Amino acid sequence: MKKIRVLIVEDSPTVRLVLEQIIGADPRLEVAASVGSAETLLTVLETVAPDVISLDIRLPGMNGLDATQEVMRRRPTPIVVVAADVSAEDGRLAMNALRAGALAVMEKPVGFGHAAYAGVAQRLCDQLVLMSKVKVVRQMMRRPLALTSDQPAPPRMAGPVPADGYSVLGIVASTGGPAALVQVLAGLGPGFPLPVLLVQHIGGGFLDGFADWLSSQTPFAVRIAQSGETARSATVYLAPPDRHLLLRGHRLELSAEPPVAGQRPSGTVLLQSIAASAGPRGMGVVLTGMGHDGAEGLLDLARAGGHTVAEDASTAVVYGMPAAAVDLGAVKALLPLTTIAPHLLGRVGARGGVQ
Repeated sequence: MKKIRVLIVEDSPTVRLVLEQIIGADPRLEVAASVGSAETLLTVLETVAPDVISLDIRLPGMNGLDATQEVMRRRPTPIVVVAADVSAEDGRLAMNALRAGALAVMEKPVGFGHAAYAGVAQRLCDQLVLMSKVKVVRQMMRRPLALTSDQPAPPRMAGPVPADGYSVLGIVASTGGPAALVQVLAGLGPGFPLPVLLVQHIGGGFLDGFADWLSSQTPFAVRIAQSGETARSATVYLAPPDRHLLLRGHRLELSAEPPVAGQRPSGTVLLQSIAASAGPRGMGVVLTGMGHDGAEGLLDLARAGGHTVAEDASTAVVYGMPAAAVDLGAVKALLPLTTIAPHLLGRVGARGGVQ
């Protein structure tokens, strides 16, 4: 079996050695090249032709964000951002790199003698293998969606709008999700009348930075959900690390129940709880991502009379989760990313939001 070629970009010689040993020890991977700067990365990119890039976010000279943009412009290649810490500046750089085309963000490996070494190493290698299979496209930094007169018209609504309107929107996203979420949430605008409950698969150490970043990029207040709080309009409630997020009536609940389909938080658990609590007044969206998280939950919501949407293959970075929902017959509207927000606004506007 042909090994996956990894290009390592890391300015610390010590960390670079650790990465080389971790990747070299995995039978699925091989180190195609190992460099200490983004400038060198760009010099060797064409000749090395890696299958995937492990990219430090904080580098001397050009940083990881600028490097991501250049890679996507010159030779689009799957990128896994590897960050040393979750400081505010590094968090913003990492999230903007995801928006610019990087596929995932991972914690930097700890030292060989550390108790967590084996787990971190395994997660990193698994992520490199998975991301190497994603077909990325040439792109520039995307700006938040602004609704204008030439914005595509919302597609015809599928099914009736509840007489008393909708009460909650649930969104599930994974690989490629941060950029897609900015597009959708910015498009919904500051007056969107529903609370938004969100499961985004991302490393727990990056969640605070992700919430702050998403707040800065969209008109919503974004917060990590707390058990027992009331879900309020114009707010995005993000599932916390290693806990399922559920809706019980109008209140949020966190659960340490086992992972579902390998995920905790699970999008399926969230959408199933919306189906049980809101029924036809619930709306659910499954965006880009690997695997099938959210698909069964979207089916339950559709069966409860709620409105269900999935991102079309034409815009999804990874058409895994949306495809699984389509295969189950769970999707009432399959839409390109740019039309999801107008579509949701069209349905909410038909009878207003929370009554």
